[in-house]
Amino acid sequence: MQVRQQIFEILIHMLLLFTAVPVHECAHALTADRLGDPTPRAQGRITLNPFAHLTLWGSLLLIFAGFGWGKPVSVNARNFKNPKRDMALTALAGPVSNLIMAYLSMVIYKVLASGAVLSGMSEGAREITGYVGIIFLMSTYINVGLAVFNFLPVPPLDGSKIFNSILPDRFYWKIMQYERYIIIAVIILLYSGLLSRPLAVCQSAVISCMNFLTGWVDMILPIG
Repeated sequence: MQVRQQIFEILIHMLLLFTAVPVHECAHALTADRLGDPTPRAQGRITLNPFAHLTLWGSLLLIFAGFGWGKPVSVNARNFKNPKRDMALTALAGPVSNLIMAYLSMVIYKVLASGAVLSGMSEGAREITGYVGIIFLMSTYINVGLAVFNFLPVPPLDGSKIFNSILPDRFYWKIMQYERYIIIAVIILLYSGLLSRPLAVCQSAVISCMNFLTGWVDMILPIG
């Protein structure tokens, strides 16, 4: 039973990989485009086609660890009116899009799990609804996990671009010289568990906040 559950979870992670990551990367591309940089549009990144956004390591980590990343969206900051501010806004758009998806997923999960929805269903329909509810519940966790992970202030993650918007340029470019080594260190820390636990604590705090913000659903449709 435990093996079947693990396989089911991996399949859901794979399903969410084709939704959460494309939305995240498309949000970056669309924001950059709206702020005046045509680079993402020219490279075909304003799309929800998952194959335009996925990377091998980021996808594997998302499937097996619940945290990951997509193919970075190329941005030319010289096209922005205010390069530092607009680069930070472009970076912020990705995690925010995942938090919005997480919120909507939790709302749908609570609706599907409510007594008002389940009461009139047959046993088979309840079982199917239960599985669909699990998918949306895991969508909440995966999207929150993506947002939390990408807020880390290390390159090439979004948090570094947000954080570096307040740093002098010379410090920013010095940090970026070690981008490849930093992300390798992050992967090692994830697999060793040293980083997974702090991320899980942050993820749990955001989930609790989501639960509070969707409390209106609980009042309207109590859980069945």
